[in-house]
Parts: sequence; structure tokens; C-alpha cells
Amino acid sequence: LGLYIGQDKIRQDLAELTKEIISESNNEDIKVAAQTWLDSMDDGVKNQEATENYVKALESCNCDKAKAILEKKDYLSKKSIWIFGGDGWAYDIGYGGLDHVIASKKNVNIFVFDTEVYSNTGGQASKASNIGQVAQFAAAGKEIKKKSLSEIAMQYGYVYVAQVAMGANPNQTIKAITEAEAYNGPSLIIGYAPCEMHSIKGGMANCQKEMKKAVDCGYWNLFRYNPAAEKKFTLDSKAPAGGYQEFLMNEARYSRLTREFPERATWLFKANEDEAKARYEHLQDLINLYDK
Repeated sequence: LGLYIGQDKIRQDLAELTKEIISESNNEDIKVAAQTWLDSMDDGVKNQEATENYVKALESCNCDKAKAILEKKDYLSKKSIWIFGGDGWAYDIGYGGLDHVIASKKNVNIFVFDTEVYSNTGGQASKASNIGQVAQFAAAGKEIKKKSLSEIAMQYGYVYVAQVAMGANPNQTIKAITEAEAYNGPSLIIGYAPCEMHSIKGGMANCQKEMKKAVDCGYWNLFRYNPAAEKKFTLDSKAPAGGYQEFLMNEARYSRLTREFPERATWLFKANEDEAKARYEHLQDLINLYDK
């Protein structure tokens, strides 16, 4: 966020100098190039060509204002600002900072790699962990459902939000990243990220396949919420195709509970699946809610 605010202040100063050049210059080519650059300041695609043309026009001018702008020409093109972090940071210990960034309404993009566990510190349960999941400090399976970070962000009404899973739908993942970058405001993308702590059968070589299984059975949902679009909410996941319990049993973070606490595992896994079904129905309701 600090990087964004710093370069944005420089760009705003350059915009003021550009306005002065437009009002003072008698060179029509420079005025057109300057205005084109101003009009595309917040458009990451159009601004690249506009910047190139503007720099060429400024280089042909010998005025002091043109020289001042050229000294900081690296800031003329719109920068792509991304913040990357894990679920432990985003859902839990760093959530206050994340919320501050979102609430700032600045044009920054946030990508959260959701492993559903504090994977970098030994596999502790977090607010991103799901019902029945075994982790440190949740040896008998977590009872509380997962925090809905996506909906918290969507409540602001001006935040682009998407959930993706590259192995399930790479095109949807690319589309979400492209839309987030194009959106003039804060963006939050949450990506499903299987990790070693999941203990997937066959190992991490199968993590892309595991993402697809997660989406197909309804464990993880794909959607996009774009405040700038005519159709604000798009549910990219299809209805669950079954195999939910089989998906859980494919990962030791769940299957070990059946060996250590079999009766508890039965009702926790049912609660996990029931919550997933309710979540999908809720997402279907959001289509009508956001597109009224």
C-alpha cells in the first residue's frame, strides 16, 4: 500500500505539470499526447502506449516543465500493484492490516493463497481451517466453520472479489486476475492452494487434480464479484457433482480423524458437507441479490 501511495503521489504531481503544459504549449502534437496520457492514467492497457507517445513528444520539447516530467518518466506508465500472502495472514493474524488496505479504497490488488492451515509454522488450525480438519491445536478436528473472507470484503460494495482454483478452471483464474487488474479500486482474489499439510494421496504432484476435485464436489466454489460490471456477481462453479466424502478421505488432514475419533469424524464430516451445500445455495442467492 505504501508503494502504491508513494508512486501515486508522484503521478498526480506529473498530471498537474501535464495540465500546465496543455494550457501553455502552442505545440498541438504535445497537447494531444499530453491529453491522451491524462485520459488513460488509470487504464493499465491504454496508458502504456499513451506514455510512450507522450515521452516522445516531451523529448522534442525544450521547456522546463517537459524536462521536469522526463526526469520522472518511469512513473508515467500505470503500475500494477499486487500484495501476496497466505491465509494465516489474511484471515487471522494480519486481517486488521488487510482490512485497512481494503477500506482505503486504493487501486491495489491482493492475492491470498488459501491453504486452510498455518502451513508455514507447522500446521496449526486457523480461521481459514474447515470443519473436521485435523491440525495442531485441533487434534480432534475443528468444530467451527471457516471464516468467509470473501463475503466480508464484498460487503464494502467497492471491492473486486474472486475465488479461484487454477487446477479446476485455469481460464476462470486468468479472467479473475485480468478483471482485478482492470478494476479501478481494491481487489481481492482468494486462490485454493493445496499444501503438504493436506497430505494428499500421491503427494503434491497431484495438487492440481485435487483442486479440480475440490471444486467438482462443492468443497471449494469459484465466483467473481465485480462492482463495475453490469452483472456484478458471477458463480463460475457448477452444482456439486457428488463424491464429497471421498474427497475428504483423499487427504490425511481429514482421514486421520476416522482412525482416532471415528464417531466424531462421522458427524463433523457431515457438518462439513452440509455447510458446503448451504454455502453453494447461498452463493446462488447472491446472484439475485447483487443483480437487482
